[in-house]
Amino acid sequence: MHQNRRIYGAPQITNNLPADQKASRGRVARIMKANGIRSKVTKKYKATTNSKHNLPVADNILNQNFKAGKPNEKWVSDITYIPTREGWLYLAGVMDLYSRGLVGWAMDSRMKTELVSSALKQAIGRTGAKEGLIVHSDRGVQYASNEYQKLLKKHGFICSMSRKGNCYDNAPMESFWGKLKMEWLNDYTFNTRDEAKKAVFEYIELFYNRHRTHSTNGYVPPFSMDGAA
Repeated sequence: MHQNRRIYGAPQITNNLPADQKASRGRVARIMKANGIRSKVTKKYKATTNSKHNLPVADNILNQNFKAGKPNEKWVSDITYIPTREGWLYLAGVMDLYSRGLVGWAMDSRMKTELVSSALKQAIGRTGAKEGLIVHSDRGVQYASNEYQKLLKKHGFICSMSRKGNCYDNAPMESFWGKLKMEWLNDYTFNTRDEAKKAVFEYIELFYNRHRTHSTNGYVPPFSMDGAA
């Protein structure tokens, strides 16, 4: 438990037990309770994007269907923020719903269109995604911008946007932000944005994508899925 920074609860611990120490989920839960061991609880965080604009918005094509049968079939994307003593650090992410891996991400001190475009470009370069891919986001001004929409059209991607004010339409990204902050970032006070950037890199690339087990994947890390980035 403590080796994983109190991140895992009973289900993950049960599935990560060595072969010679297997136990039922109920027994693991009872042992944890008896010893006062609890996993960290994910908090909800407010949305950061501004949807009060006059730009065109796309229909909600994804419609909360978060299952994907293959890589690069459905992506979800969003922006969050991280406090530092220098000011906010904004983080944009792109998740592949097949593996639940973060296939693209970018950070900046400003929440501009370039931030979400950079995250999308990294995801494209990393995966080689082809036309027909659904890319879902909220209806924030960055995602509705001409620059971002041109990037989607250039690659033949299908744009999907959440309904106004409905965070459940982008639940996988909201869940990931909660994990990132509760499991990792909330343990630190960052003096600079560079310090925060290092912590984000450590969580996404060194832990979450390659080592953190995920219930949706049958308790294997995202990048352990066949065909994942």
